[in-house]
Amino acid sequence: MSKLSKWILAIILFASIVCEMPTISAKGETIIINTKSLNIRSGPGLTYPVTGSMKKGERAEVLSTSGDWHEIRFGSGKGWIASWLVVNEEAKEFAAMSAVSKVNALNIRTEPSLNAAVIGQMDAGESAVMTGRQGEWASIVKNGIDGWVHTDYITEIPQSEKRQTSTVDKPDIGSDQFTVSVDALNVRKAPGLSSKKVGLIHKGESYSVKEIDGNWVRLSLGKKTSGWVYSFHGTLGAKSVKGRESNTASSNKKVTVLTNGTNIRSSATTSSSIVVRANAGEKLTVIGEEGDWYNVSLPSGETAFIAKWVVSTGDVASAERIDKPKKKTARASGTLNGLTIVVDAGHGGNDRGTTGMQGTDEKLLTLMTAELLSAKLKAAGANVVMTRESDTYVSLRKRVSVSHQSGADAFISLHYDANPDTSITGFTTYYTHTSQKSLASSINDGLASTISLRNRGAQPANFLVLRENRQNAVLIELGFLSNPSEERILTTEMFREQATHGIYQGLLDHFDAN
Repeated sequence: MSKLSKWILAIILFASIVCEMPTISAKGETIIINTKSLNIRSGPGLTYPVTGSMKKGERAEVLSTSGDWHEIRFGSGKGWIASWLVVNEEAKEFAAMSAVSKVNALNIRTEPSLNAAVIGQMDAGESAVMTGRQGEWASIVKNGIDGWVHTDYITEIPQSEKRQTSTVDKPDIGSDQFTVSVDALNVRKAPGLSSKKVGLIHKGESYSVKEIDGNWVRLSLGKKTSGWVYSFHGTLGAKSVKGRESNTASSNKKVTVLTNGTNIRSSATTSSSIVVRANAGEKLTVIGEEGDWYNVSLPSGETAFIAKWVVSTGDVASAERIDKPKKKTARASGTLNGLTIVVDAGHGGNDRGTTGMQGTDEKLLTLMTAELLSAKLKAAGANVVMTRESDTYVSLRKRVSVSHQSGADAFISLHYDANPDTSITGFTTYYTHTSQKSLASSINDGLASTISLRNRGAQPANFLVLRENRQNAVLIELGFLSNPSEERILTTEMFREQATHGIYQGLLDHFDAN
């Protein structure tokens, strides 16, 4: 080979190597992985095989986008990743922003989801460095913790203005009345969250303003007494109805404890200390609400918190008005546009569910099925809410609460069955209330058209997630893990693909007919 030929060959080889190298295109968007580990798939959806993975902090170039999925350059090839688990590199701009909490006990979560684990909290007025945004969530860093908070409960301000709130957060000093806009608001001795509580005021009440210090307002409470409140929890303006006249409805609301030994806590979190325990049937007066908790008055005169999912209000009609979302978009036949569907992956965390003859954990199988079903429903236009998106424990009443809060058009609880008699096989769709029977029948028919297991039909059953659910709800047992032959079928990707398509078809048929 001549010297010239060798040079030409070397140039060709060099060019081919350069062309294969992953580069960051000036025209392409650069994203950063924002979860501990992210699967790379061969196509834009959870049904496609996993071809690799990336770790938190790694960067990639976006080549194209399909729905909620990004095509990226990966090694010498290409792959697809979920867009909701990454952030744009431009998120670095948010480092110059602060997120100031509007409420007490604002949860900081591991992921941008209400089902993600809580790793910390922020109280009203506390701030954190904002590092990015994803939909209705903001990523923050506080005291060394990286996490996510919901943007409904924060105010975003430039860090340079953090101490200069006069143009951002500070109320108008010329206003002479402060009107409470939350159910209950603590009054403190001094302008700070660590200051002693000296009273409690309620929604709609108005008080004279004596002084303003940053985000804090000192109010005249009568009889030469005064106290400080955080300004985010009210409005300053012209004089309005004063005192406690508007508190009648709030003070008359009562809740009933549902189980014996129910914990009543010092603050609105399960990690706070237990003040007292209540038994089933006891009624408590509600003086305020904080997230998923009621602030209640105890017989001793103290105030404490009880979780909403362990009590009954006895006022379904009013609760439905609160929980129902705003007007839905029109739905075309053959689609799920405008519908909200809650997909409930049964069990999770320390609740493994049943374990199959070959060691299959129900909790993991339900989650894989829920993820696949969610992808299909989203593709059909539905707004999908999952009660859990990882291997975490979620109480039954919390699952029902998610259904109520989202105003679900359908609540689908996914399970796999077991029986001491290992010869029993088949799938079953359960309902409790007669209003749920139509949905159960449609879904059961849909499953029967796609999977070859024995059809045990749509049957009534007394499951809590159905019994306590005000929304249209069903619980599906997709087969028996206790039967060795059926377990081998249930653990295949093919079965999950067929089963989720059957549920999807059943939902379409139900809503087209209703």
